[in-house]
Amino acid sequence: MAVKFGVIVFPGSNCDHDAFHAIKHVLGEEARFIWHKEESIGDSDVIIVPGGFSYGDYLRSGAIARFSPVMRDVVKFAADGGLVMGICNGFQILCEAGLLPGALMRNTSLRFVCDDVNLRVETTSTPFTHGLDEGSLLRVSVAHGEGNYYASDQELDALEANDQIVFRYVDESGVSTASSNPNGSARNIAGIVNTNRNVLGMMPHPERHVEGLLGSADGLSIFESVVRSFAELSV
Repeated sequence: MAVKFGVIVFPGSNCDHDAFHAIKHVLGEEARFIWHKEESIGDSDVIIVPGGFSYGDYLRSGAIARFSPVMRDVVKFAADGGLVMGICNGFQILCEAGLLPGALMRNTSLRFVCDDVNLRVETTSTPFTHGLDEGSLLRVSVAHGEGNYYASDQELDALEANDQIVFRYVDESGVSTASSNPNGSARNIAGIVNTNRNVLGMMPHPERHVEGLLGSADGLSIFESVVRSFAELSV
């Protein structure tokens, strides 16, 4: 049975079609767009909150989108254990909605960064990475002006202790360095999960790297892990 993905669309979303294509046409699962004014996510099994510039990033990234009608049901869905994946602006929205700790601040360079990066898989104890190998490297891309992940030292220590850091920015040899960090993110964090491990936020864009023609298909493995996890949870 196909896994049903819902892709939230806000005014200003620009990676929604990339996510839809990755799920529907590459992965071969069901996908539908969910407009931000809808009050229910319907029968979706997995929710993707995509990248872009929701509401033009007014106030701060994700601050307005967090109050869209559909987000009430996304929050409830997550609280009930549903799988939610926030990518780039989606990560910002999930932090604003309180589904993930911390916040995304302006890049330390004060410039928009658009480049390929290397990610190291820090944990496979999540539905989003359990099909991967711990310590393996993924080549994907980033495109953001506010991807600098910030949290208090206490929150960062808790993320470390609870194995909630999912991805880190690293160099080509897999070493976490200052030069491999594109935005100044604390402890080179590129992605985290909540304590229940069913909500993922990540700044890089796996949906842009699901076909070899695009230079790397490494991002597909994350979506494949989600499908596999859902199938196992449903048994």
